[in-house]
Amino acid sequence: MEKRLKKLRNQMNKDGIEAILITRPPNRRYISGFTGSAGTVLVTQTEMFLFVDTRYTVQAKSQAPNFKTIEYKRHPDRIPTIAKECNHLGVTEVAFEAEAVSFAEYQALQKGLAGLQLKPVNQYVDKLRMIKDESEIATIRQAVAIVDRAFAQILKEIKPGMTEVQVATRLEFLMREYGATSSSFDMIIASGKRSALPHGVASDKVIEKGDLITLDFGALYQGYISDMTRTIMIGKPSEKQKQIYDIVLEAEMRGIQSIRPGISGVEVDAASRDYITACGYGNYFGHGLGHGIGLEVHEGPTLSTQSEDVLAPGMVVTVEPGIYIPELGGVRIEDDVLVTESGYEVLTQSKKELIIID
Repeated sequence: MEKRLKKLRNQMNKDGIEAILITRPPNRRYISGFTGSAGTVLVTQTEMFLFVDTRYTVQAKSQAPNFKTIEYKRHPDRIPTIAKECNHLGVTEVAFEAEAVSFAEYQALQKGLAGLQLKPVNQYVDKLRMIKDESEIATIRQAVAIVDRAFAQILKEIKPGMTEVQVATRLEFLMREYGATSSSFDMIIASGKRSALPHGVASDKVIEKGDLITLDFGALYQGYISDMTRTIMIGKPSEKQKQIYDIVLEAEMRGIQSIRPGISGVEVDAASRDYITACGYGNYFGHGLGHGIGLEVHEGPTLSTQSEDVLAPGMVVTVEPGIYIPELGGVRIEDDVLVTESGYEVLTQSKKELIIID
């Protein structure tokens, strides 16, 4: 936590920020270590506070021992309690996370922190989180390993006659059995024509011979997530299904192989997208190539045609091209990739060649 606080304070110093309120849960956890569902962090160049109600006092003191825990009794007491500490410190301006504060909350801050200048900032801590430290990378590796292991097992169990929901339920059980807290998001299990739905959450559809099945799932482990997609085949694939699979696989490999420090998210996206387009399927790949993962399943940087991000060592991103053809089906292949000093490391270890279950 000390290194993270140092990064935050260095950025605050550059931007001339006296104090910042951190309310977004993943950012609050990143800076303080506190995992409770409610609380506010206040950081200055010399002090750090964690404001919580009585439900979380003991937890806050345990998880954030370097922060001064300030308890308030009721929610309406929170802002006056923060104001009291700001006045005691002589703070004149307080930054707040604009994307995490509702208009009603902003009005409450204006009223409760009267006399202090409020400064909205966007993605302030989020940008610091894009580059993972060694402990974060190690935890993500464990989350990825859980998914790899669960996938290997579910391949032994999937068969025609099962429903998509049954597969999803079994995967959830396996990930928890192997150490996950839960799934990191509502997993996507989409078979047959439904595999053309990029976000086809598991349904009661029965899996049949001739179906492509897209499995997009991840594990939540010690607060960090993994995210993997594999598309498998029940029975012998048609020529069209095999062609689409091979194109997506090549596109994914091209995207991964382009990853290195200094390359833009637009360029990585193009490495995959241009190949799919050249093969005649550009209109069937409508989403971005990938995104960062960490405390959230979707965080910076982004790999897309609109990305403004540049990759740097320590970032962990997904690479997930897809082709989705209505009434036929779709294919997506996704790996988690670490940006290294010299290039990349693919964290996901599950095989990517087309798996046929007969």
